[in-house]
Amino acid sequence: MEVSVLKTMTIKGVPDALLRDLKLRAKANRRSLNGEVLACLEGVVRGRQRTAAELLAHVDAIRERVRGPYLTDEEINAAKKFGRL
Repeated sequence: MEVSVLKTMTIKGVPDALLRDLKLRAKANRRSLNGEVLACLEGVVRGRQRTAAELLAHVDAIRERVRGPYLTDEEINAAKKFGRL
């Protein structure tokens, strides 16, 4: 039977702003700081792949949060031209 031994790693020179942002992410994701750092590292190193269904569910959730009035092409073009000669 193989026993898994967890390793410890120390990260030196973490900028204050990065540490603050990690703490905010950890709180938002309801994780410890260590758990958030591990989640970030795993996401980058392992490149978490989402299924099509997971990706669509994620997009739908974002759309619900930012739901607002839909703009027409004319409104978008007018906004782009606003203030231009």
